[in-house]
Amino acid sequence: MPWCRWPTAGGGSTTRTPRSICCCATTCATGRSTSRAATRPRGAACTSRTGTCAGARRGPFLPEAHGTPCRDSSAEDVFTLPVYFSSDWLNEYWDALDVDDYRFVYMGPAGSWSPFHADIFRSFSWSANICGRKKWLFFPPGQEEALRDRHGGLPYDVTSPALLDSHLYPRRGHCSPALELTQEAGEMVFVPSGWHHQVHNLEDTISINHNWVNGCNLANMWHFLQQELRAVQQEVSQWKETMSDWHHHCQVIMRSCTGINFEEFYHFLKVIAERRLLLLAEGTDSGAMEGSAGSRLGPHQAAFDVSRITEVLASVVAHPDFQKVDTGMFSPRPEELLQQLEEVVASTVSL
Repeated sequence: MPWCRWPTAGGGSTTRTPRSICCCATTCATGRSTSRAATRPRGAACTSRTGTCAGARRGPFLPEAHGTPCRDSSAEDVFTLPVYFSSDWLNEYWDALDVDDYRFVYMGPAGSWSPFHADIFRSFSWSANICGRKKWLFFPPGQEEALRDRHGGLPYDVTSPALLDSHLYPRRGHCSPALELTQEAGEMVFVPSGWHHQVHNLEDTISINHNWVNGCNLANMWHFLQQELRAVQQEVSQWKETMSDWHHHCQVIMRSCTGINFEEFYHFLKVIAERRLLLLAEGTDSGAMEGSAGSRLGPHQAAFDVSRITEVLASVVAHPDFQKVDTGMFSPRPEELLQQLEEVVASTVSL
């Protein structure tokens, strides 16, 4: 793995995990919860240095360590981000706020697994095995609908014999077989936006994982957030006529369940847009600017990013539920930012 300076199973010991990555890897998931938090499940305490975990011998439960790079350390000490994954708005945004991000180290013993899910915000993700082997089961977008039970819920385990029950899973026969992939040590897997998947550790495994969003899947994220808000509104619809601030409460609930709401999505777009506008304003002579994890962005990439943000922001501004968000204290106002972006897009068509 030329991109990684963490010794692999074929090149040295992995028993000493780098402090710069794993000093925060002290949580572990266990249990059968199918909540939205399943993308980053939490639960029993875990010892990151040894890989031992309360509940690790409980068969189908998930005992994987979950960690992020420590805020005072650089992941660049451990690996170099492949150029294909370097346009990473999600972590660029969280880095700008100097808060937690979507970079993880997962550690799991043989037999541990993650439940059936699609990645947070319908982001892209990549997973690089430092050691061990994983089996991935992939389902293209839309296939998960055939896996819903008669109550509309998705399965926790797509390998469960319960899915053979046509009464409980009446549409299972319409689902194509999973795309199965075995990931070896030193290999990296890319998970496209919206692909549901389930992952099994075939051996004791350590992997580095990132979730990220950029101009290529920003529209997917926005579509997902609209779906999430509609789901919240449906759940609390009985109070719509009696609660004066019902729309605000829906946004609060959405942020609690999904991790972001329409207001924060606008701020996400604003931060990335302003950074790209700054690069374009400085001109090509200024070279490249730093993005996520030290990646370098040139003016052509910035122009592309601005065009994608403009398309999505126009949809956000026109959305009836966003128009109910109090934007009086936003700076700039969404309409003003959109106008500025549209002017820049018009002036950079020749790039």
